[in-house]
Amino acid sequence: MRILFCGVGAVGSTAAVLCRNLEATLVFIDFDRVESRNLLAQAFVKPSVGRNKAEALKLQLLNLYGVKSEAVGVRLTRDNVEALCQGADLLVDCFDNQASRLVLSAFARAAGKPLVHGALAADGTFGLVRWEERFVPDAEDSPGQATCEGGEHLPLIGQLAATLARAVQDFVKHGARRDALVGLAAVTPTTA
Repeated sequence: MRILFCGVGAVGSTAAVLCRNLEATLVFIDFDRVESRNLLAQAFVKPSVGRNKAEALKLQLLNLYGVKSEAVGVRLTRDNVEALCQGADLLVDCFDNQASRLVLSAFARAAGKPLVHGALAADGTFGLVRWEERFVPDAEDSPGQATCEGGEHLPLIGQLAATLARAVQDFVKHGARRDALVGLAAVTPTTA
């Protein structure tokens, strides 16, 4: 099984690490580089600073027994989404912007690929784990919003990433597609 994590910033890198027990190849797609300020909220270490995020995460997982991973250090676009995602058995959206989510959603719908979204509200008050057939990107979502910087949302990011990892595991092991609303007070299932 090939599981593609699209975007491996705060939510994506943490969720991917929590999926390291799966018998699958974890593929990371991200064009961005690790910055020192990312170390607070993202699953990277100091030697990763300056590296491509996808490559850095792959290198970190190589230190763990039996984990198979691949890195694709490019921006996902309409021009390359089919080539990059066609071989996926599961797509995991961890992007921080609406434009990338729309590209991934359009591909998943056209190709009939399962896609689960992990999204943090722009104001950092809640998160969603929602499967493509029930997901609507936030209209106010914008590139580069600061929800993951500064550490104030770190507990919520951790809770969202863990819930997303659980959704991935439930899909891989049981074919289940469960949604959840994630807040600091509770994780509330929104589908059976």
